[in-house]
Amino acid sequence: MKRSHLLRHLRFHGCILKREGARHTLYNNPANGVSETIPRHNEIDNKLADKICKRLNIPKP
Repeated sequence: MKRSHLLRHLRFHGCILKREGARHTLYNNPANGVSETIPRHNEIDNKLADKICKRLNIPKP
């Protein structure tokens, strides 16, 4: 999955950008206060994308 598609999916479901790091981006779900890091790779494995969404309590892309 493309990183841009995953970030668009996160924003669509209410997650907000918390901060940018050197190797990761941190997104926060304000509905439950959970934060998750997204690696800075052009392609993100589908299993990793599913895991990120599960931790943020949003539907899988």
